Amino acid sequence: MKNTILKSVIILFGFIWLVLPTGCKDNNPANSTKNTNPTDTTKVDTLFAKGADVSWVTQMETSGLKFYNASGSQMECMALLKSLGMNSIRLRVWVNPSDGWCNSQDVLVKALRAKNLGMHIMIDFHYSDSWADPSKQTKPVAWANLSFADLKTAVGTHTTDVLNLLKTNNVTPDWVQIGNETGDGMLWEDGRASTNMANYALLNNAGYDAVKAVFPNAKVIIHLNNGFDNGLFRWLFDGLKSNGAKWDVIGMSLYPYWYKTSNDWQNCNIDCLANMNDMVSRYGKEVMIVECGMSWDSPDVCKSFLTDLIAKTKSVSGQKGIGVIYWEPEAYMPWQGYTSGAFDKTGKPTSALDAFK
Repeated sequence: MKNTILKSVIILFGFIWLVLPTGCKDNNPANSTKNTNPTDTTKVDTLFAKGADVSWVTQMETSGLKFYNASGSQMECMALLKSLGMNSIRLRVWVNPSDGWCNSQDVLVKALRAKNLGMHIMIDFHYSDSWADPSKQTKPVAWANLSFADLKTAVGTHTTDVLNLLKTNNVTPDWVQIGNETGDGMLWEDGRASTNMANYALLNNAGYDAVKAVFPNAKVIIHLNNGFDNGLFRWLFDGLKSNGAKWDVIGMSLYPYWYKTSNDWQNCNIDCLANMNDMVSRYGKEVMIVECGMSWDSPDVCKSFLTDLIAKTKSVSGQKGIGVIYWEPEAYMPWQGYTSGAFDKTGKPTSALDAFK
């Protein structure tokens, strides 16, 4: 009996020790509770990414712009988007931007916010000091005169440095893009796909290997423009495959404005779904809409476009359609001339974003 009582007392004290708080201080900067770095770790849907690229947000805040929910209450932008059903945040990285926005430190500030909100994170490397897109893939100034061997090293070093900064601050991205809208490669002229696909594949692999060395479980994305253009995607990915390129996910931009019949979103989405299914069948990889948007002043049309696009992406064969990301929905006024955001001129989200609920 004495031994039984003693065992019971030991079990009771053990239970109390487990449930009582330890009182230890958390010194992790990622767990700051300031309004600009909100904490809300309620569970989010991990099966399908519904999100936004909000890379402009810190710059907009510094310019005095604020964000409000439908009832007019001010909210931090990412927390507001999460309340609308989003679970993922995409952030672009520039190498040495002249104004500092979207450099590694600015990316860290935003990534910490997303982490504290329990959201998934995508890092989008442009490998440029400014915009990289189908019309320009300009090398960073500091890389302009590098040999090709040194250019590959620079890609790997930059990728490693940015990702290690995140890792040091306990931020783990789910996805990492090697280049942005690289329908004709990146880091022109060395990595222009139409003139040297082999070089582009080597530059891509330098980034891919750097990602996997820091975050082995992160999925690496190659991202092309015009998700409705199956010919472009077959040409680029056939070329990359034949040159030994590595990737995990095929990313697509989809803006109905650029469709062959401008703003015909219905047929744009139909062609995009056909392309997504072809990419899965042809390469066995997952697919994802990593950018999309329509004009801010047609919110109901945009909502229909997004609702249909989300449904179609979820219907991709083998459940390999893994998400839809809106590009800079928080942009309003319009911010820097961009008119495809999804907030009105008072800083409130439009009905377009109801598609993510």
